[in-house]
Amino acid sequence: MNPCDLAGRGVLITRPAAQAEGLCRLVETAGGRAVRFPAIAIAPVANREPARELLAREWDLILFVSRNAVEQALPLFPRRRLPTEPQLGAVGAATAQALTLAGLAPALMPTGRFDSESLLALPALADLKGRRVLIVRGVGGRGLLGDTLIERGAQLAYAEVYRRTLPVTDAASLLTRWRRDVQLVTATSGEILDNLLTLIGEQGRDLLFDTPLVVISEGTGKTATALGFARVAVADGAADAAVLAALCRIVETTPPL
Repeated sequence: MNPCDLAGRGVLITRPAAQAEGLCRLVETAGGRAVRFPAIAIAPVANREPARELLAREWDLILFVSRNAVEQALPLFPRRRLPTEPQLGAVGAATAQALTLAGLAPALMPTGRFDSESLLALPALADLKGRRVLIVRGVGGRGLLGDTLIERGAQLAYAEVYRRTLPVTDAASLLTRWRRDVQLVTATSGEILDNLLTLIGEQGRDLLFDTPLVVISEGTGKTATALGFARVAVADGAADAAVLAALCRIVETTPPL
């Protein structure tokens, strides 16, 4: 059963093109129109050798922060296989699914909200004194997870296996049809929100700020409100179903089109 009827509303989907289809399908199944506008692109790091060397070492625990981390790291492991000796951890459900598809289900994954804070709340990560921990992530990821693990005694390193880039796209055509085609906007990371503002440009900011926005963290929600978004809803996590549920909450308290 669908959580609501989006009643033909257009939803701007800003996830990377290769990762947007699940949410697009949910929106369309719920009676909405998915407006695809990737506001971020994922690419391998230019020099993969440092990550390859780290991934070949022995670790007690390897934590993957995203599906991108799994997909970009897999070709760099020896024999292109996940190691069986260390425990594997995933920040969220999509990351866990990517690990499972790669051959090994993670031993550690949070329940409820899927973020670094929830992962850090797991009892298995409470005391890491002397344990060798590798975080697999993109270039310049959040420091909270690693900083906290170091405080708990971990011998920590980062394998940065991908980079986020600003897509080359022209928003002009989207802006000309915005009021007709876009009634809701999604931004599933702070960087996506930043890129969306850049891509839309000054000429489109008023249109963007007047359109209800769904984000996936309280921090991004506060940022969006401070920027000038008139209405912001925070989803209960990054999963497609959670984003759809937040869209539904907006629709249920908005007059019909």
